[in-house]
Amino acid sequence: MTVAPVGLRCPEHAGGRRQVKALGNRVVVRAPGTPMAGTAALVTKALIAINVGIYLLTVVQGAGLNSPGGRVLDEMILSGPRFIDGTHIYNGVAQGAWWRLITSAFLHANIIHLAFNMLALWWFGGPVEQYLGRLRFILLYLVAGLAGSAGALLQAPTTPTLGASGAIFGILGAMLVLEYQATGRLGGNAMTLIVINLGISFVYSGISWGGHIGGLVGGILGTLAFARFGRGHAAYGRLGLVGVAGLVLIGAASVAIAYWKVKGYA
Repeated sequence: MTVAPVGLRCPEHAGGRRQVKALGNRVVVRAPGTPMAGTAALVTKALIAINVGIYLLTVVQGAGLNSPGGRVLDEMILSGPRFIDGTHIYNGVAQGAWWRLITSAFLHANIIHLAFNMLALWWFGGPVEQYLGRLRFILLYLVAGLAGSAGALLQAPTTPTLGASGAIFGILGAMLVLEYQATGRLGGNAMTLIVINLGISFVYSGISWGGHIGGLVGGILGTLAFARFGRGHAAYGRLGLVGVAGLVLIGAASVAIAYWKVKGYA
């Protein structure tokens, strides 16, 4: 049988050859036209490489391996109001620096911050990329990053924020939806990981719990959009009109919330 968005179908009625891939002792079968998504986790690897590369650049411009800084960090960090670094004045989101809502997700404060986030991205990103496919995975990651920035500004609009954890919480949100659609229950591995990591967010100071919650919500809503809000399965099928519209709405709402929160800050 061929796994299709509408259920199990025989190969003749599924329309074309099946794509079959051995996964250990298990055989994964996808509907025709549905790519074997991200089997090499190429997007996940690329995201890790970009994060590491930008961190090294900020290290070179900063004061050492654990003290990144410089022009790149100043131009990319999430800041609601305008701020001054040395003799240079930088515009914040309130002054129209909208790119900070996504570029801040590729910055890190120190080597430990980078290492933990990249390890989490490697552990969780690969499996979710395999289920969603490369295109849907990268779109979800970026939208969750925007939602995380909106959440961070809602919590602390005047505090500079950086880190990929909002987007990574979006991946955890996707895992939650995928696990629920596969098992019919919420209390599985994904929920356990979310509860533990949210707990850490509230226990330790200096962590943007608003960014984590925002990214989580963005990831859940984005994956539900891929599943056409219950009318399909997020792991099968293509991006589709509902998925595109859902991601656009989530991204637009995140930007609108961010601007609404910081409006009027000098």
